[in-house]
Order: sequence, then structure tokens, then C-alpha cells
Amino acid sequence: MKNITIGITAHVDSGKTTLAEAILYKTGAIRKLGRVDSGSSTLDTDSIERERGITIFSAQAEFTADDIRYTLLDTPGHVDFTAETERTMCVLDYAILVISGTDGVQSHTHTLWKLLQKYEVPVFIFVNKMDLIGAEKSSIIHDLSNKLSAECVDFTGNSSEIAEVSAFCSEKLMEKYLSDNGLDTTDIAEAVKNRELFPCFFGSALKMEGIEEFIGILRDYSLPSVYSSEFGAKVYKISYDQKGTRLTHLKIMGGKLCMRDEINYRDIDSNDITGKISSIRFYTGEKFRSSESAFSGDVCAVTGLAGTYAGQGIGFIRNSDRAFIEPVMTYKVILPDEVNVYDALKDLRLLEDEDPQLHIVWNEQNREIHIQLMGAVQIEVLARMILDKFEFAAEFADGAVAYKETIRFPVEGVGHYEPLRHYAEAHILLEPLPLGSGLVFDSSCSEDELDRNWQRLILTHLAEKTHIGVLTGSPITDMKLTLVAGKAHLKHTEGGDFRQATYRAVRQGLRSAESVLLEPYYEYELSVPNENVGRAISDLQHKSAEFSSPEMYGDISIIKGFAPVSEFNSYQAEVIAYTRGKGRLSLNFSGYRECHDTERIIAETGYDCDGDTENCADSIFCSHGAGYNVKWDKVWGCMHIPFAADLNNSEESYEEKSLKASRFIEKAVSDEELMAIFEMTYGKIKREPSRAFKKTKVANIEDKNIRLPKYSGPDYLLVDGYNIIFSWEDLKKIAEDNLDAARGELINRMCNYQGYAGCELILVFDAYKVKGKHRDVEKYCNINIVYTKESETADTYIERVTHTLSKDHRVRVATSDGVEQMIILGNGAMRISASEFKKRCIAAETAIKEYIDSMK
Repeated sequence: MKNITIGITAHVDSGKTTLAEAILYKTGAIRKLGRVDSGSSTLDTDSIERERGITIFSAQAEFTADDIRYTLLDTPGHVDFTAETERTMCVLDYAILVISGTDGVQSHTHTLWKLLQKYEVPVFIFVNKMDLIGAEKSSIIHDLSNKLSAECVDFTGNSSEIAEVSAFCSEKLMEKYLSDNGLDTTDIAEAVKNRELFPCFFGSALKMEGIEEFIGILRDYSLPSVYSSEFGAKVYKISYDQKGTRLTHLKIMGGKLCMRDEINYRDIDSNDITGKISSIRFYTGEKFRSSESAFSGDVCAVTGLAGTYAGQGIGFIRNSDRAFIEPVMTYKVILPDEVNVYDALKDLRLLEDEDPQLHIVWNEQNREIHIQLMGAVQIEVLARMILDKFEFAAEFADGAVAYKETIRFPVEGVGHYEPLRHYAEAHILLEPLPLGSGLVFDSSCSEDELDRNWQRLILTHLAEKTHIGVLTGSPITDMKLTLVAGKAHLKHTEGGDFRQATYRAVRQGLRSAESVLLEPYYEYELSVPNENVGRAISDLQHKSAEFSSPEMYGDISIIKGFAPVSEFNSYQAEVIAYTRGKGRLSLNFSGYRECHDTERIIAETGYDCDGDTENCADSIFCSHGAGYNVKWDKVWGCMHIPFAADLNNSEESYEEKSLKASRFIEKAVSDEELMAIFEMTYGKIKREPSRAFKKTKVANIEDKNIRLPKYSGPDYLLVDGYNIIFSWEDLKKIAEDNLDAARGELINRMCNYQGYAGCELILVFDAYKVKGKHRDVEKYCNINIVYTKESETADTYIERVTHTLSKDHRVRVATSDGVEQMIILGNGAMRISASEFKKRCIAAETAIKEYIDSMK
């Protein structure tokens, strides 16, 4: 029998669990149809799920359709539990994405779609609640095509109609359709498997409308995966049954697994473990059947394995990549007076075993437990779980943003550990990676210099610890840590010695580097009545948010963009208040960016990096039979092996320099930093060679080693229109009442300024509420006005134009956008801040007025 694993996911309240219940009932897997609102659904087995009417934990069920056995995995829909959903996606053959017919594609739907893209999962779309008023099929198809994929195809017709609409999804299908006068089921099924098209079906799960037909679509257009004969498995979940037995939920990705089999794997700390399978269970809800064996494609739960974890690969299967969804808030756990903190920590570690994203952190100095969570709903659920499982009431306080740290430029960190009868030295190269890359570990050290076993041990020590930064003590990220040199002693080196040397090398590198504080950002969508757009834009600017031009849909305007989590956590209540309940704010975690308020956060944190004895950057050397400490900034002259990495090589392309210049800059930076990037772009100032790390020197434009470009032709001034409007108070006030009036006022001022300055002036505006618009360029009086095309922002257009014009012309750009300022500087243009440009415009207006007065 064919075996297919299919997951079901959706934005909360789309009817996902109801659809799962309907499928199980129609296929005979369950005899009684349960309901979410009555707490009787098969897959919501936990008491908290039944009380709240939402899915919190992924659950498994089995059903058959003809000769295919399906394993159905139900996943949480609430955004606070998206990490549980993501962990499940690594074992899916297909997914069912449920869309509410009355709500369409919602904010969290985009997040789920990105996760399905990341894990390359083929998708069937079921549009639910089509029995309700307001659910229009044509409108939903248009919404799916525009917001998810143009390959979302309506599969509600007969086979010939399905073949016809499928043919338009790829050239291969169209050629087959034209040559064979149609497409067979296998052709379409292969296209679905390859994510070349996404079948869409419409119905009502609650009223059982369209369920049988949808099951037929799943049966006809899903193909089983091909598995290896070699044993391999992927762990996607850890749980405990009612008796406290530890369950490892996994999918067999190759070969066969039998009871009493012994399997070898590594735990999360890289310790080699041999585990023996005690039992194999196949679950449907909270019930299960036992089996002597599990085969390729089966999803089961096994007992007898310790140290397994979600995302772990066993056999030939590799571990999952870093999770896309991460908690953004950190809370202190407040315990009752009678509860021992160490016992509570042990209990909470069991919850972390089930949900690795909790990130339980023990603060030894203050004897405090800290935990990372996604939001208020997860806090409530976790408090209830602690009460039910461990019988004490925990509270959570001091919610703070979970910051991270990285570095701006490469640096080589060194660590030496040599108390009496111990010896180890390690050199670790720390290099910044693009945002969202996480940590990467590697070795470029020769085995002639350091034995392979020692190198593997160092890489293990790099990966086993949560290394923290020197600004706020937050975890480091987005770096590549490479072992470039190391030294051991034939008699005195032990494994623990390299742990100390490695930790100290990483810390010394961080202490020497230019660190960057990162904070989490939301991708938001703000819907407000048209009369509240001015207030909304003012709030967004005040909260350091990035935003697009408002899109008007009748009486409602939608503003999209990105904003710091720290500024938006309480904004939902504000939106409801000033829109009188008509506004809506949707938030999704979008990753980490450079902190918009670094100095304040560092000051508030008060972290003493040199006083942190558990994360020491100093090294230990030996002299006359005794160990002595050498401070981190004095160690270079004491090291036993020389500087290994060449950090002075500047043979990079123009594009590589520009990328390095802008990689970690997301907000406005100081002139000193901008000039440092100027130096990097046009050539470094000659320095005396030194083994010690040198901080970036601010370039002097009069230095003879700075190669300034030679210009020919007229000067150009590019003005970011909407950016200037919302940066100048008088224009912003006009825009709150009438954006067109503010735009017209700016155009008139630019005409006056061009007449005074004599430069070629290009005024750029984002395409404004015009779908399918092509770029328009018009000559107005003495200036050029550009209206960008759809999906092309003003800063994108300006970046491209400055890159072209700056080769032969002196180019200036007027904007307050920090990212844009940095990129245009990397392109060879000069920037003018919005405030400085306003001063120049006022001076020009004054000079023009004086000239006119003198002519009277």
C-alpha cells in the first residue's frame, strides 16, 4: 500500500481542525464526528486545547483512500505556536493549506506559505466556509493568485477542465497538453509534487460540503515518495504520555525499524548514544496501535530513546537547518516561595525537551530562570501546563525583547589555556554573515599543525555553547567561526583544555571586534480608515518603522512595512483606540536587524563584559611552574603560534565592497561610520602592519591615498519624494489632510530650488495606488519627475540610478532613509539628509526673494 504523509495548516480560526475531523469521518477513520466548539475533536486531545478551542500541539491520525494510506498531521494555527508547525513540516510529503472563504489570505497565511516554500512541501489549498455570506470564489482565486502564487489553480471542475487550467502553469505541461490533446492524471500529479501548481478546492468542512470530492483530489494527484533501503529517520517531535514515558515522534525516511533494534545517534551535545527501541506506536489522536516494525514512509512514535530532539536526523538523514521562527520576547520565571528553584529548573527542562524554542536560560549570578516565548497566549498556556504537570503556579514578569549580537568586520580571536600540566591554544576567525544566517562552524587548519581529532573537538566546543556578545550579553548570531590555527602538547593536553581555549578565543575575538546589536523585527500590515492615515503614518515614523505608500481600498487604507518588535508590542491597543475599533494590525516575525536604539539598550542592560567571569576573554599562560592571567588586549605578544588570518587583503570587487558596506546597516548611521565605508569603497589608508586587530580608521578626504573620482557633465540631485514629505513637518501636516496637495507643494519647491542651484533635479515618487502601473517619467517645468512602476520603490530606483550616474557625474541624494544613505554612498554618490536639504531649500527661497526684491 502506498504511504503518504500530509500535514494540515492554516491561520487560526480558518476551520483547519474541523476539516481534519471531516476527512477522518468520511474515510471511516473515526465513527463519530467531533467538534472543536464542544471539545470533542479527535486531534485536539489536550485539556487546554479543548478548553480554548485551538490547536496547540501537533497531532497524528491515519486514514486510507483506496490503495493509499495517509498519515495526517494536524498543526497549530495560532501564531504563538508556529514553531510547533515548523517542526512538523520537515517530515511532510504534502500539505493542506486551509483558507477562510470570508477572510482570504491573512497575515499568518503568508508566514505559513514561506515555511512551506522553505521546506519545499507541495500544497493543496482548501478554501473553507464557502457556505457563509461574503465568501466569493472568484475573489478568493484572485486573492490567492496575487498574494501566494499565480499557479494556484481551481480544481473544482471535471478532469478535462482541470487539465486545461493546469496546462497554463508551465511550458512543459502546455507542450504536453497541445501534443496529446490533454493531460493525464500522472502529468498533473508530478507538477503538483514539483510545486509547479497548487490545486485549490472549495467547500465547507462544518457542513461536510465538498469533503468527498476533496479527498478524491488528494487521492488522484498525490504521489508517494521514493525511499532508500538504508535506514534513516527524522525526529520532528518529543512528548510524554500520561504515564510519563518519553516518546520520540519520527518519520522513517529509509529502510526499516523494528522493536529491540539498536540505533546509533548523537544527542544535542554531540555525545554518541546507542538507543534500543522498546516499542513502536502509531497514533490516531490520543489512541494508538502498537506494531513490531515500521517501514519507509511511516510516521510513528517510539520509546526507549534518550537524548533525541526535534529536527534531529538519524542514520543517513542530516539534522534540520536553523528554525525560521524564533521567540522574540524573554521573561523571568517567578516561582512560589515554597518551590526550590533548582527543582523548578529541572521540571522546566522537560518542557524545553518538548519545545526547544523555549530556550530555558539559568542565570547563576541572580539565581533566576529566564525563558523565551512568542506572545501572551503562549504565556497563559505555559503557566497552565506547569500547574497541571508540576503542581506549582508560575508567573512570568519583566518581558523584554530577545536581542542578539553579531560583528561588523572579520577578526581573529585567540585563546590560550596553560595552567600547570595543561596546554591548549586555539585561533578562531570570526566573520560576519548576512542577516538570518545563524552560526556556521568550519576549520581551515592543517592536520599537520593540529591533529584531526583535536580539530573535531574544537568544532564540538564551538557548537555546544551559547556564546554571548560583549554589548548586552545576548547570544551571537550571523557569523562564521572558523578554526584557523591551534596547538596541543604531546603529554599535557586534555579535552577540557581545548574547551577553555576555544571559549576564550571566541570571547577575545568578540572583545576585539566591532560588535553590532540586533533586535527582532515584525513584518506588519496596518489597516485603518482613510481619515486615520495621517495619524498612522505619524505613529509609524515615531516608532522607527519602515512603511510603504498607503494602498486605498474603498474607505480603508492599508500600510505595510517592517518595525522593531520593541516599538510595536502594545500598538494594537492604540490602533483600536484611535480608529474606534475599525483598525486592524497584523504582525509576523520577520527576522533580526540592526537595533534602532543601540546606545539606550546597552545603557539599560548595564552588562559588564569584563566582569562576566563565566565568559572570560583573557588567556592563561604558565611561567616557572605557575599559571598567570594575561588580559585579552595584551595576549598577542604571548601567543605560541602566529596570526593566521589575512584580514588586510583588499582585492575585492566593487560589488563585494558595496555588499559588505550595506550588509548590517539597516538604520541611520553616524558620519564617522559613513566615512569608514567611504574608505572601504575607494581604497584603504595605508597603515603600518601589525599583528593586533586594528579598528576602522575614519578616512580624511584630503589624504593623498584616497582616490576621488573625476567627474564630467552636470551635477545631479535625486530627491526621494515621499521620504522628504514625511520628514518635513510643514509638508507632513499638509499630507495628513491631502497627500496630493503635499506632493504638489514639494514639486513647486523643487522647481524653485533647481532654478537656483542649476543642477539636474530628479524627483522620485513611489507608484501610488495604481495596480499594474509602468514607470512614468515626465518633464515638469525645469525638473524631471519619476513615478516608479508597481512593486518598485523609490529607494530601489534611486539606488540603481546613482550606481549608473555616479560613474561620470557628481550625484547627491536627498533622503532621511538610513539604508538608502548607506547604499548610495557605496555607489559613489553623496547624501544630503532631509533636515540639511530643507535648510538649503530655505536658503534658496530666501536668495530668490531677495533677488526679486532687488529688481523692483
